[in-house]
Amino acid sequence: MTSTTDGMTWLAAPQSIAFGGYSVVLARGLDAEELVARLNAAVYGRKRTVHPLGGLTGEEVLTELEDTYGDVFDGIALRYGQHGDFVFAVMYGGWQGEFDDRLPVSRGDAHVHFVEFEEENGKPVPPFFEYHHDGRRMCAFNLHLDGSWGYTGVDGDPAVAARVQGLLAAAGLSEESVETVEDRDLHRACLAVLEQAFGLSLPRARILDEPLAAVVLDLT
Repeated sequence: MTSTTDGMTWLAAPQSIAFGGYSVVLARGLDAEELVARLNAAVYGRKRTVHPLGGLTGEEVLTELEDTYGDVFDGIALRYGQHGDFVFAVMYGGWQGEFDDRLPVSRGDAHVHFVEFEEENGKPVPPFFEYHHDGRRMCAFNLHLDGSWGYTGVDGDPAVAARVQGLLAAAGLSEESVETVEDRDLHRACLAVLEQAFGLSLPRARILDEPLAAVVLDLT
């Protein structure tokens, strides 16, 4: 039986999934293939086609991207599956900055959670979280809690945002109280709050070591 106790805090480790950072999506109310199709439709620019690659490990997906495009970051691939009550998708390659309005991914009463960190971006870009439901942004915040990139506190639906802000405060996390906390420790602590607030969990061993269904988003 698949464990649902892995949580999310393991994402805060250096290069937790791949070089460049991580981008993961967890959803309820739709199946994994539909999640992949909706994410594909949210990519900027020219239309893309979902091309199945079969069951691959993360390393195999990166090799596929490099063999196909010459550089891992010139393509976008996803690996996906189900874990407990959620379906999930993990991005590989050049996903950074490539997605347009993602609110429609949650249409039809779906609950969709995005957690993303451009780890090698030198600006720097903090990790961030967004939760969308039925085409509405319900909760969003910067996991470094530093007020950068347009995030000051928790944004979104007043009731949901207030609940998450309360959990952050209960954990001793606020813009004022964390000025001396290392970014990675803060990142990990905020991921723990997301586990508590939304019941989020990702299967670490399956994502890092085992084959999962994989696709590449091909330009057409």
